[in-house]
Amino acid sequence: MAPETPAQGPTPRYFTWDEVAQRSGREKERWLVIDRKVYNISEFVRRHPGGSRVISHYAGQDATDPFVAFHINKGLVRKYMNSLLIGELSPEQPSFEPTKNKELIHEFRELRATVERMGLMKANPVFFLLYLLHILLLDVAAWLTLWLFGTSLVPFLLCSVLLSIVQGAPASWWNHLHFQHHAKPNCFRKDPDINMHPFFFALGKVLSVELGKQKKKYMPYNHQHKYFFLIGPPALLPVYFQWYIFYFVIHRKKWVDLAWMITFYVRIFLTYVPLLGLKGFLGLVFMVRFLESNWFVWVTQMNHIPMHIDHDRNMDWVSTQLQATCNVHKSAFNDWFSGHLNFQIEHHLFPTMPRHNYHKVAPLVQSLCAKHGIKYQSKPLFSAFADIVHSLKESGQLWLDAYLHQ
Repeated sequence: MAPETPAQGPTPRYFTWDEVAQRSGREKERWLVIDRKVYNISEFVRRHPGGSRVISHYAGQDATDPFVAFHINKGLVRKYMNSLLIGELSPEQPSFEPTKNKELIHEFRELRATVERMGLMKANPVFFLLYLLHILLLDVAAWLTLWLFGTSLVPFLLCSVLLSIVQGAPASWWNHLHFQHHAKPNCFRKDPDINMHPFFFALGKVLSVELGKQKKKYMPYNHQHKYFFLIGPPALLPVYFQWYIFYFVIHRKKWVDLAWMITFYVRIFLTYVPLLGLKGFLGLVFMVRFLESNWFVWVTQMNHIPMHIDHDRNMDWVSTQLQATCNVHKSAFNDWFSGHLNFQIEHHLFPTMPRHNYHKVAPLVQSLCAKHGIKYQSKPLFSAFADIVHSLKESGQLWLDAYLHQ
């Protein structure tokens, strides 16, 4: 008898990079590539646990490295991806688009594997327990300051500073914005952190010149390094974020987050109104938000606004992160004051890495950058602050020159 012919499975569909690139969402259809597999995410984007925008930012592109960077339990996630699989790249197609550095990609993936073997992706529970304890102690100290020393100006301001240190925001809202920022940092229309361009500020050399050539003027951008001090740090949290956070949790039906927010305001109301009265309490809330806003804006923007800002050029993961981020020198104060965001480069390359391990991986990242001629920037804290203002002044002048003469 002739041997039985083994059953043949369905022939896989093969695609080219040109076909993938055409499915970037402009015509509603969205594809992306992970490990050479092509996935149709057109319908899935609305169900994506990390939000529709962050996954859509990689439509039409290879998303292998961001997939690895953002997902902790990759095996579990891949099981849910099977229903989205529509084929793979043709054998003659490269694994990455021509805009990406193949050697750099391979060496970064080796670095990532080394980091995982070293255990640097694992959190130290003691560190976070102590961190939580210090937040609780500061929270108690804020109330004791008013209770022990009265409600005069100095105790009031000290209480405001202590409360500013311990406040936070809903995790769902933070993740919604932060994941997008990490996916495409400083990429116009993809990074929400630069949404103030062009209506409030002209950001980056490329975008500012482009805005000037288009003869667009929403603000006097050549003075933006001055009015930044009025509408930037002082106003972000007291005005915009307070409204948007409540809008977000209600619109997205994040009822647990809303409940936590309400209990927070109930708690501080019951805690501080007996000491300050209603007017004093409202003044305290505003002062805390005002101080938080200044702290938040200076700390988060010192690593990004002075860096390259542009449209998405579909570069590799390392190049995308390094051109948009810089570090601030390590010190005990800088680590605490910035919440370890002074290691912004490492934070962006490894977004799920516990913050206490950033300084351990930094030398490895520096070596990788040196080998490939990528600039690894680190600067003093106050130089980083000053660079925000200097970059706004420069981009404002570039806009003016283009507006008047090009």
